[in-house]
Amino acid sequence: MSINLTPNSIAAINGGDLNLKPLVQVVDIKQIGTSQERYRLLISDSVSTHHAMLATQLNDRVKTGRVKKGSVVQLIDYMCSDVQNRRIVVVLNMETIVLDCDIIGNPKLGDMTAQKTVSNLNSAQPGRSVYDNRGNMQSFRPAFNAQNPGSNNMQGLQTNPLLQSQGMQGSRPMLMVPNGSNGVLRSATGKNNNNTQTYAPTVQPAYQPPPSYRNQGPIMKNEAPARVIPISALNPYQGRWAIKARVTAKGDLRRYNNAKGDGKVFSFDLLDSDGGEIRATCFNAVVDRFYDVIEVGRVYLISKGGLKPAQKNFNHLKNEWEIFLEAASTVDLCPEEDGGSIPQQQFDFKPISEIESAENNSILDIIGIVISVNPSVPILRKNGMETQRRTVGMKDSSGRSVELTLWGDFCNKEGQNLQELVDSEMFPVLAVKAGKVSDFTGKSVGTISSTQLFINPDIPEAHVLSDWFARIGQNSAAVSISRDLVPSGSKNEIRKTVSQIKEEGLGRSDKPDWVTVKATITYFKLDSFCYPACPLMIGDRQCNKKATRSGTRWVCDRCSQEFDECDYRYLLQFQIQDHTGLAWVTAFQESGEEIMGYPAKEVYQLKHEAQDEARLSDVFRSRVFYTYLFRLKIKEEMYADETKVKITVVRADKIDYSSETRHMLDTISRFRRY
Repeated sequence: MSINLTPNSIAAINGGDLNLKPLVQVVDIKQIGTSQERYRLLISDSVSTHHAMLATQLNDRVKTGRVKKGSVVQLIDYMCSDVQNRRIVVVLNMETIVLDCDIIGNPKLGDMTAQKTVSNLNSAQPGRSVYDNRGNMQSFRPAFNAQNPGSNNMQGLQTNPLLQSQGMQGSRPMLMVPNGSNGVLRSATGKNNNNTQTYAPTVQPAYQPPPSYRNQGPIMKNEAPARVIPISALNPYQGRWAIKARVTAKGDLRRYNNAKGDGKVFSFDLLDSDGGEIRATCFNAVVDRFYDVIEVGRVYLISKGGLKPAQKNFNHLKNEWEIFLEAASTVDLCPEEDGGSIPQQQFDFKPISEIESAENNSILDIIGIVISVNPSVPILRKNGMETQRRTVGMKDSSGRSVELTLWGDFCNKEGQNLQELVDSEMFPVLAVKAGKVSDFTGKSVGTISSTQLFINPDIPEAHVLSDWFARIGQNSAAVSISRDLVPSGSKNEIRKTVSQIKEEGLGRSDKPDWVTVKATITYFKLDSFCYPACPLMIGDRQCNKKATRSGTRWVCDRCSQEFDECDYRYLLQFQIQDHTGLAWVTAFQESGEEIMGYPAKEVYQLKHEAQDEARLSDVFRSRVFYTYLFRLKIKEEMYADETKVKITVVRADKIDYSSETRHMLDTISRFRRY
């Protein structure tokens, strides 16, 4: 059984016919690329072959064996691109007609170079456009035979073996037409051709030449209007493309300096009606063209830009490519689409409980009820510039709460609005788009330049969360995952006594042990309870490394910068004791403030500036013999070539006698069976 492929389809595709929907055969398949998996096909029309790239969304066809070497496929959607002076066919959609088939015809290997094949068609189709080896359209007419006018139309057909093999018998053309619905074709002579079976394409309209425009002449093949395609179909092999998408986020204009000189850059995120997302970036002169044009929430038609692999360190969108707009790029506003089918925003919310296991610096979306808002405070960044920081407490129905850190303008805009709502006891729903996870003080989420905050958004998730909070959430407790809380695990909430820390050899394995101990503070070391810390910002968090005095100023060895004033952070060393024994522990800034009730700077000034030893002693004496529920991190560390077990307080909670009573009753009930 033989199968008829669409004749001359390789030349037609190269000439710009994007509506042919031809039947071709896959002669070869090769995987290319290392960082990104792509497949290159060699397709044939039984005479010529050409290379084609498979769009990434079709990779699964090859992996699952639905397309293989020898398969006959119908190209449903495709386009042509010029890459390094070579024309590449990019297949966007196709259907497999015959999975396994021997190689049809005698196709010439490599890209189409057979000028001879085209020349053989000159007399076969008088006046019809055919294509040369570059895919350019040529018009041919046979010479008129004045001696025998009736022979002009068929003169070339009688001597053309190529056309004879494709259904031309002698001087009578064999017209292949369907015979019923069984797919078997018969000739127009009335004789059945039992040796040939053709799988006709679903749609095979005749090729129409590109349209001509007034005062411009015919459009060149690289000047035809680009087709609007989904964002998910974008790839670097497309020469012409256009997308229609809504701007969901716009980054700040940033300036930089490198070996090439000064420059400026900004980016914006795009979302189309199919849910595809991609980031577009502009540099230097392109910034001047488009920065004031781009508005968040508006829909644009964008074309003529380069695609490069996305830098995942800075780009959180689920797309492996990023658009770089160029001098020839176009960005046209589509006001009729503002309220159309393209959504305003797309979220992928994660429960707060999942942030505990999220990787540091990962980007995610969260939604929760705002339960607390702290005042905005000034922070000095590493570059010497001052910015604002504000912390917001959020919780959701997962039973966890998290600290959200607002930076810069977020503090004065959304942050001030949130504070006014919470102060009025109106606890709003806050949706965070593109928050950055940090594990500096436990697990927390911070804003970055591409973060967006939505207060009481009109989305289903917000309505469900608001209803939960009104019914039960307002009075339910939530466990905070911020401020160096212990990670989830088998030893997360295991109670131990002080003596068990040593008896069970806790902290001597490769990973630290996390335990909870109920104990009382019995003694403080007063010679060193805090240290001068660097106040500069590194990224979105404070340096906090120890600073040293240099004349009248302070200097940080890590940041290699000087500053007028340093910050002071707790480094408490004290003794805790329960009914089984005692142990020395260390508490840093957050847990130190919980224990002392004073900022470290005030206690430092009391000792070194006011030199009021009596008052200093009273402050520490007032904190002795308080009982806390200590959450401890226990790890063996090396000091001066000697290993010691270090016990660090990551949180000190005052005793909640109601929950502590329940814990004791549960412990007693477990002993009843003995």
